[in-house]
Parts: sequence; structure tokens; C-alpha cells
Amino acid sequence: MTPVVARDSPLRALLGGKTATVLADQLGIHTVDDLLGHYPRRYAERGELTDLASLRVGDEVTIVAQVLSVTQRRMRNKRGTLTDVVVGDGRRSLSLVFFNQPWRAKQLAVGVSGLFAGKIGVRGNQVQLTHPECEIFGASNTGFDPNVDPAALVDDFERAMSYASQLIPVYPASRGIQSWTIARCQRLILDAVADVEDPLPQAMRERRGLIGLTQAWRKVHQPESLAEVALARLRLKWDEALTVQVTLAQRRVAQAMNPAYPRAVREGGLLDAFDARLPFVLTAGQRVVGAEISHELGGHKPMNRLLQGEVGSGKTVVALRAMLQVIDAGAQAAFLAPTEVLAAQHLRTLRSLLGPLGTSGELGAEEHATRVTMLTGSLSAKARRAALAEAAGGGAGIVVGTHALLEEVVAFAELGLVVIDEQHRFGVEQRDVLRAKSAAPPHVLVLTATPIPRTVAMTVYGDLETTTLSELPAGRAEVTTSVVPVREKPAWMERVWTRIVEEARTGGRAFIVCPRIGDDGEAGNGETSNGPTPKGAAGRIDDGRVDDGDESPQPPSEDESLPVDEGAASARRAPLAVLEVADMLREGPLAELRLAILHGRLPAEEKDATMMSFAGGELDVLVTTTVVEVGVDVPEASVMAILDADRFGVSQLHQLRGRIGRSSRPGICLLVTESAADSPARLRLDAVAATRDGFELARVDLASRREGNILGAAQSGRRSGLRLLSLLDDEGIITQAREEATYLVAVDPDLVEHPALAVQVARLSEDERADYLDKA
Repeated sequence: MTPVVARDSPLRALLGGKTATVLADQLGIHTVDDLLGHYPRRYAERGELTDLASLRVGDEVTIVAQVLSVTQRRMRNKRGTLTDVVVGDGRRSLSLVFFNQPWRAKQLAVGVSGLFAGKIGVRGNQVQLTHPECEIFGASNTGFDPNVDPAALVDDFERAMSYASQLIPVYPASRGIQSWTIARCQRLILDAVADVEDPLPQAMRERRGLIGLTQAWRKVHQPESLAEVALARLRLKWDEALTVQVTLAQRRVAQAMNPAYPRAVREGGLLDAFDARLPFVLTAGQRVVGAEISHELGGHKPMNRLLQGEVGSGKTVVALRAMLQVIDAGAQAAFLAPTEVLAAQHLRTLRSLLGPLGTSGELGAEEHATRVTMLTGSLSAKARRAALAEAAGGGAGIVVGTHALLEEVVAFAELGLVVIDEQHRFGVEQRDVLRAKSAAPPHVLVLTATPIPRTVAMTVYGDLETTTLSELPAGRAEVTTSVVPVREKPAWMERVWTRIVEEARTGGRAFIVCPRIGDDGEAGNGETSNGPTPKGAAGRIDDGRVDDGDESPQPPSEDESLPVDEGAASARRAPLAVLEVADMLREGPLAELRLAILHGRLPAEEKDATMMSFAGGELDVLVTTTVVEVGVDVPEASVMAILDADRFGVSQLHQLRGRIGRSSRPGICLLVTESAADSPARLRLDAVAATRDGFELARVDLASRREGNILGAAQSGRRSGLRLLSLLDDEGIITQAREEATYLVAVDPDLVEHPALAVQVARLSEDERADYLDKA
């Protein structure tokens, strides 16, 4: 009799060393819980064949199909036979090719149905699988004797799955282990696992109409109907949602138990003086959000707030007013930016907004003035010593910086507020380092111009309170976005350059964004594009990364989480590069304009000088990488051409577009692409062109990416914490789970009365999959 096993039992004793090793090496499956959590990606119904139209060259696939024809011949140039079996699903066909396996002609007789697994290849115009693994469903009336007992043709698993059951589970598999082998493993484990203690309280299951965990495992791996699958998936989604939400609820409680120093408003202080000299009227949204933040800063509970808003909605002014309140209360504020260019931009913006209020110690400073200083990795030794002294001595009320702020030598006299711009660029450890520089927990304000769907905010940023600024300041012009399909309409490229010249002649300025920096010393890769690529486009391929090179570690382009799009012609050559494109434009269509380059590898002084020249009107055109993606504010910038736009993600394009249209001058954003009209890349660009609603685009972006990566599977290097729960489709479950978790933790913070749930929550934290939860 197979021994009863626990969820954390290793698989070796149950499945054998060879199978356990393959599962671990190929799929990261080590324990009983890992295996039972490896859910089918779909189900094949008996009599319903798989749609072969979705197959792509290079995919490792498992298909359900029926044999349509079998031919066998001797090979022309080699000894042996070639067996060609054509299978189909009623709409499409696929060729199975076997070399020197003549017995396949008898095994795969016309009319036989089965599972076939392998890597999709192509021969001529014919899609094929070469030497696929085959699992035949049983006897048929052609090629097999129908009087033979099916038990003689198939093993116990095949009888259970192909005859007794109506559904065949198809699992995510690999070359080393096929879907049907995984199904056999599941059956062995389910036979060995007794009823386990359910982590979801019985009252909650009854309230939400959920089945038990053991029952859910059986119904998801051995279903008799799609209705059973739906019941199982609902229950298992709840496990994922509740575990995440309980973890977040516990963190919110822990934060509330570690009090901060109150930083209440001081009448007649720096904040009042700043408000009195503001040259514009705050929007209604800024006033409401400002009051909310001000109230939280004055309390003992550490503020942990996410402020999200459309590009240009005025988040910086809101953050500055919060920093001034903290300074009035005798503390300092740290403003953490992801790049040196953005840090320098924030420094200029803050100093400009403050005027004499930001020049303490200098001639002409006002009575309540403070100082704003910057600390980055490229400062000279003298400037670095001065910035460190101002931070440690309290002379600087606001310290703007990059990752250099996190260094051990950086100290503050009294850190009261941490403002983090574009939080997704920073990791958990970096956040903890900055918080540790204060005797009491500092208040935290996270800014993002990347709109976040509500379900993502509840799941990824669930331990922060979320506020949204949706109202744009008065006087902002409309920005028109157009896709420039140079593959189909090559003449439109010349019109792009002409439009930039026209804008420059009337006082406008232009950004030209490339996905790569480039290097004059590098040879091209020899590949060419069929489209009208600007001269000098060849160069090294940077694996889809936005090649910036700033001192701060840059995240990969969002398209790294997108599947390769064969419709994007630019994917067949090196991405366009700043250095080559700038040279081509200087010698060609933009020769009459004042043009410069900007990217993260330039010295800090040169980057700063270039941005100031562009902002001051000494330059007409900036050829740049995504170093200008966030925070750069040049009101006269009226046109942006994004080359190889299909190389960028939806949210990244929306961010880049936000650099123009920041005044009353209308803006135009041109998305230049060689992608085919019906390709996924083109559809993403069309979506960006169709709307400026960042929240709608965030949903498009979420739908186009693998959701597991959003939650940090790529960060932790392990299996994603969410396997069934969809942040896009399961808002109801996530909302209800958050309510249940909040109540549970309020009544039983340490889950003493719910030990099975406590184990599940601990397991999430222990394998580091909770890192993505702690974005605060």
C-alpha cells in the first residue's frame, strides 16, 4: 500500500529518482505540493480535436489529433525509411516525421487518435513534428482489431483517462518529460495524499461557496466534466488570492505597530511660504490628495502611500508640499530617483519651484529657507563630501539622489519622509536600507506615472494605500498619436523628418527615441531589414533590453515579457541605435537643425548640460534612449518620434509620450514601426495611438504580458506565486479575499487559530516569492 504523504514530502520516494530528477530539473517541481500545484494548461475533450492553427515554429507542444494518412518510403541519400504521418483536427493538418521507425506505420494507422508531443519545425511550407512522443488513445476500427480488450492496449492510466474520463489534462511540459507522464505522476500522488487540513476556514468556504482543497486537487487533475474544472479552479484561485492578501494584511498590521514621529503642519512655516508664492493654482485633485497626505504625516502611524497619476498630473508638486511639511517639523526628506538624468531633473524642478526658499545659507535666501542637494554616483569627490555633510548635518532639508543614497556612508540628521519616484525600478532590499537610516520608521510616499489596474494595486502594492491624481493642470494641449507603418508606406518616413523640421522652425522641439545606444566600434550583424531603415542601423542586438547604461540598474524593456512577434520586422535586425541614427540625421534630413544625443553612458555633467541646452532652446532635436522616459519636463517639446516602437511595451510608450504636450502647444507622437498590420506588435501600437487613458493602456499591457512575471517570477528566479489567479479577470476574487484577509488578521494576527493557513503564508515568504509583495 502506498504510504500517506504530506504536502512538503519530496517526490523521490514516491515517483523514483529518475522521474523526480527530471521534474526538478526541467520544471522546478520538488515536492508533493509543487506537483499538485502544476495545473493543466488546458483539457482535451474526447472527440474534440485540438485546433492546430495556434501552433508556432519553435514551440514545445502537446497536441490531440487524429491520423489522416500514412506514407512510407526509402530515403534517397541514406539507408533506411522515412515514415510521414499526417494528423489533423478537422481544420488544419500537421506532419509527423519518423526516420528508421517503420513500425510507426502500424502503430499510427489511419483513424487512430492520440497525444503527440515535440518541437514544432517547418519543412518547406509544411509544419511538422520530427520524432514526436506519441500516446495512442486505444483501439480504432482501422489498423487495430476492435475485438481486442482495450485493457490489453493501454495501461491503467489510459483506461482511466481515455475511457472512464471525458477530459484529458494537457500539462505544461518539456522535452524531458511529456504531459501524459506528468498526468501519471499526478495520479500516483493523488492516490497517496490523504485529506489534508484545509488552509481555508470552513466558515469562509461555506460563505464563498468553495469546495475543499483535496477535492479541488482531484477535480483539477482528474475531472469528469468542465463544470468540475471550474469548481476546482475557483477554489484554487482563492488559495492564491487569500495567501497573498493575508501576507499583505499582516504587513500592514506590523507597520501600524511600529510608530513614526508625527510631522504635523506648522502654521507660518516653509510650506505656507511656498504656497503663497506658487505661480499657479493647485488642481482640485492636488488639494484633496495634499490634505490626505498632510493628515497622515501628522499621525503616529507611518504613512505608506502610493500616489499614481497620469503623466503631467502634478505629482511632483504634491510630493514637494509633503516634504516641506516634514521640514517644518524639523526633519529631512530623501527623494530617490532611478537615474541620474531624472535626479538632476528633479533637482532643477525643486529648486525652481522653491526659488529663494531653497537657498538656505546663500545671499538672498528667505527666512524659512531650506537647501536641496543631490547625491549621485558620478559626483566629484569634493561635491560628494559636501553633499554627505549636508545630509548628515541636517543642512539639506531635501536630498535628491539615485541608488547612491543607499550607500552605508550616507547618513541623515533626522529622516522623516522618503519619496520614491517610479517605484518599480527599486528592489525590496534598497527600500529597507533607506528606511534603516532613520531612528523611527520614516513616512513613505511612492510616486508612479505608470497607471496601475486596481487588481494589481491590491495585489502588488497591497500594503500601501493608493491615491490617484487624474486631473491634468489647466492649459495642457492635446497630443495626437499616429502609427507610422514604414514597411507598408516607406514614404511616410520622410514625412516624419519633415514634420520635425516644421515644428523646429516654429519654436517646437523634438525627441527622437531609439531602443539602443550603439557603439561606433562594433560591427553590424550582417542582417538587413526589408523596411526603409535609416543608414547605420546595424549593430549588436541587446536581447530586447533598453540599452541605457545609466549608473542605476535599468530594468529590461517591458517587451522582454512579451512573446517574440514574428510580425515585427525590426526583430530580424539589430534595434536602431542613438549613435548611428544621430549621425544619419545630422548628414541628412535634419542637417539644418541643432541636434544632440542623450543616453545613460554619457558623463553626468554632459547629460545635465545637454538637457539644460535642450530645455533652454539651444537645441532643436534630442536623439535619445528611454533615459527621458520619466520626469523630464520641457514645455516646448512638441513632437516625439519613437523608432522601432514595437520594441517597447505599452506602458513605456505611454510614459515616453508624456514628455510632450506639457504646455499649450499641441503635440504629436509618431510610433515608427516595421511590424505587419495584423501582428500583435502592431495591435499594441494601435492601442497606444487610440487612447491617452493610461488605465485602459495598463489593462492592454497586462493582457499582453505573462502575468506571473508581473508578480516577480523573473525577480526571484523561481516559480511564480500565482498560477491560476488572473489580475485582469479575477478582480472579484481578489477584492473578496482582501476583505476576508483583513478580518482574519484583525481577529487572529498570527493565525494561531488557523495553522494550515499560517503554513501556507509562511511557505510563500520562505521561498522568497513574497519579495514582489513588498513594493513599499
